[in-house]
Amino acid sequence: MALNPPFLALTLSLCIISLLPPTTSSRTTPFSTTVLDISSSLYQAQQVLSFNPEFLESSQQQETQLTSTSSSSSFSLHLHPRETILNENHHDYKNLVLARLARDSARVNSLTMKLQLALNNVSKSDLHPTQTEILPEDLSTPVSSGTGQGSGEYFSRVGVGQPAKQFYMVLDTGSDVNWLQCKPCSDCYQQSDPIYDPTVSSTYGPLTCEAQQCQALEVSACRDGRCLYQVAYGDGSFTVGEYVTETVSFGASGSINRVAIGCGHDNEGLFVGAAGLLGLGGGPLSLTSQIKASSFSYCLVDRDSGKSSTLEFNSPRPGDSVTAPLLKNQKLDTFYYVELTGVSVGGEMVSIPPETFAVGQSGSGGIIVDSGTAITRLQTQAYNSVRDSFKRLTQNLRPAEGFALFDTCYDFSSLQSVRVPTVSFHFSGDKTWSLPAKNYLIPVDNAGTFCFAFAPSSSALSIIGNVQQQGTRVCFDLANSLVGFSPNKC
Repeated sequence: MALNPPFLALTLSLCIISLLPPTTSSRTTPFSTTVLDISSSLYQAQQVLSFNPEFLESSQQQETQLTSTSSSSSFSLHLHPRETILNENHHDYKNLVLARLARDSARVNSLTMKLQLALNNVSKSDLHPTQTEILPEDLSTPVSSGTGQGSGEYFSRVGVGQPAKQFYMVLDTGSDVNWLQCKPCSDCYQQSDPIYDPTVSSTYGPLTCEAQQCQALEVSACRDGRCLYQVAYGDGSFTVGEYVTETVSFGASGSINRVAIGCGHDNEGLFVGAAGLLGLGGGPLSLTSQIKASSFSYCLVDRDSGKSSTLEFNSPRPGDSVTAPLLKNQKLDTFYYVELTGVSVGGEMVSIPPETFAVGQSGSGGIIVDSGTAITRLQTQAYNSVRDSFKRLTQNLRPAEGFALFDTCYDFSSLQSVRVPTVSFHFSGDKTWSLPAKNYLIPVDNAGTFCFAFAPSSSALSIIGNVQQQGTRVCFDLANSLVGFSPNKC
């Protein structure tokens, strides 16, 4: 049968249409978004440069008058971001960010070295601290400091001795040994409080070399029957002194007697500002282990906000927590590993092999939650996948050049706010922790350059850093081997 011309034309048109490539609707498929308040972030970035630490003097009085919690065994302390304690006189916000990132890189190197030593069964007693000359001007120059675990980004006000003297101590979930600088000093760095004097405390007690706490130290020695300790960090910083017991006070919420703590007479490195370190790791000498805490939690406020929050021991976990299994590495009991199953961007799961975040039989790999690391590090393959997913959904945003360790940045200088893809962590049991936009797109200068605040790890270890944790109460439920994330609980 012959085809008439109109029918033939229609048939050809349909054939041609069927051969055309699909429309761009697949690229415009709606994805999950959230709003980044650019103006608010830039305002805080400007304000933090002019914050005066003297404003904290009145709050220090309040910190010693904290209201007791409902349980007699619960303790609470205020937490302060570094910039509210130390005035480091950065001339602009870009310089401040570079300083933070320099400290952060050294911190990550220190953690990975600690794990590597454990995996290779190398004892710290086989190592010797790097001898470096510390110049006075270096103490206020964090960009060149190379500080590691001792630098600290969040500080708590802790009482030591009887009568209690108040000191700013670094909060550190990546360390176990508690210590503070002590008189007499053979070498002490600059700190914001007067140096602790053991002669004015009635509860100061040296530990013998046979004491259980002394035996548990990684590096120890004996002098005149007294226990000596040394803690060395990955950047060559270290603290050396007597290992003693003292009373540790938590504001008005209580105190604990005979806590093992290092009384450091030789403390070399650029710790800057803090009197010492509060070890909250999972090892037997950490503060959490010594006071037999069933749980502890903290909420890290935005480092640019000038506000404070709390560090709490034995407080109940918030009912709305997104929980995940808390795992242990048999090679190293200090770190808090979490069972992460994946990451989503724009509501879509990123293609990441399931074993990427698992702790291997050798003890390598896995992902930890850390209070001292700022920027979340993901195993390189996982990072590349997450970054690529984010870039694919932000092609409408004006790109900017990379900055320091960030390779994905944007120019938001002409915007007040912007809608961006969501980023979420996923745990077993279909649990999802969704991050606020300001926890993964952060300003790196005052001009409106924002960067995607994730970075590749130089090792198999991944780390959830404190920028991603900001504004979230992170609860380590030690009794039930869970970690909980509760947004907006500061």
